[in-house]
Amino acid sequence: MQTWTPAELHAFLEHDPEDRLHYAWVLAATTGMRRSEVLGLRWADVDLGGTRLAVRQRLASVDGRPELSEPKSNSSGRVIDLDERTLTALRSRRAQQGEHRLACGPAWHNLDLVVSREDGLWIHPDWFSELFRRRVAAADIRPMRLHDLRHTHATLLLQAGVNAKIVSERPGHHSVAFTLDTYAHVMPGMQAEAVRQLSDLITAAGRPAADGKADADG
Repeated sequence: MQTWTPAELHAFLEHDPEDRLHYAWVLAATTGMRRSEVLGLRWADVDLGGTRLAVRQRLASVDGRPELSEPKSNSSGRVIDLDERTLTALRSRRAQQGEHRLACGPAWHNLDLVVSREDGLWIHPDWFSELFRRRVAAADIRPMRLHDLRHTHATLLLQAGVNAKIVSERPGHHSVAFTLDTYAHVMPGMQAEAVRQLSDLITAAGRPAADGKADADG
């Protein structure tokens, strides 16, 4: 498992905003979705006004051929809240796709996919991974698999102090225990920070009494 630092992830996302799949890289990085879930996402499952999306379909490579199907498990079918960066990228993508649809006319494939070719047809999962590899190389940052964006998403959330249950829900893990076991390497640093916060809390709780006593003595 590899993960990027916040600086590396920022460099990746900011590299070449004109990349035709920029919105897809933002979506993958900020939601923790699987490759198949990103590629299978439909506009019908995106609520730009409500700032969230639902994972209800995936596009996976089965024996080398793309195949649409339902999420792999109950935990995989989920609702994910979106940040402003992702919403902006998706709104821009929707406008862009509308232009592509008009240009294609009757040749347009009406699959309602967010991530698609210029004719609306799906992008092969293996090709999507290759395009990710090329973008990473062009950005001149540490090589990493597309799947490791999921690990980066979860790791950075844990490091930011986000509740483990929330961290487990966003990428669709089947249990909180799985999340904690998978990212045990993050725990030592989190424990040290937790102890520091506890110490600060106890110290702060004692200050009002001490200050009050000093005023009374004065």
